[in-house]
Amino acid sequence: MIQVPLPEVDFPGGLCHLVATPIGNLGDIGLRALAVLSAADIVFAEDTRHTRRLLDRYGIKVALASYHDHNKVRVVPEIVARLKEGQKVAVVSDAGMPCISDPGFTLTRALLQEDLPWTVIPGPSSTVTALVLSGYSPDRFLYLGYAPRKKGQRRTFLEMALEEPGTVLIFESCHRIRSTLEILGELDPERQVAVAREISKIHEETLRGNAEQLLEILTGKRLKGELVMVVQGRGGRRSVADGKTGGQ
Repeated sequence: MIQVPLPEVDFPGGLCHLVATPIGNLGDIGLRALAVLSAADIVFAEDTRHTRRLLDRYGIKVALASYHDHNKVRVVPEIVARLKEGQKVAVVSDAGMPCISDPGFTLTRALLQEDLPWTVIPGPSSTVTALVLSGYSPDRFLYLGYAPRKKGQRRTFLEMALEEPGTVLIFESCHRIRSTLEILGELDPERQVAVAREISKIHEETLRGNAEQLLEILTGKRLKGELVMVVQGRGGRRSVADGKTGGQ
């Protein structure tokens, strides 16, 4: 257990806090995030076992409840009811920011409909981190979430992504990354791609090259863990400020 002095936070009852959590290294949690989690009456988490490890690391004792894609229809009304009762509710994702490829969006829609307030405790983001790790232009970028599972739909999805002038960020499963790169290689053999894996963990690495080059590298252990694929935009290195284009 690690003990650190936490800042004072204003956590009024009835205000929902969406709290960003580490994407790998537990040391990346913010002090304000820890303070909010400590002050909460209850924390809703995608995987309570995963979140409990984080809380135990920092000696936080708080009630935990599950909130994920498979129970969100049932749990969202419970969260709304708790907030209306004046409870201090915090919501976390397994990793990163709630609502980003995460059931938190269903909750915020319900809060809007009920005219209930919420706030965000910022923190780690795998998409922005992967963008910087890629070395591709950050001036204009588009996050497309997870690529479709079905191969035909994925091909259409990638055709659209390749038309984007700015850098494109895509979540991809380690089980489908090779298939996705094969499709990219057929559509645009020379397009530069980066794959960031195990971000913030011991075995973090960023692999760069065209699809064929990456297919040669992505084998064995490199096909495990969390992956973010970063596709260089159709315009290459383009600066919004000066409109110039150059090599990357």
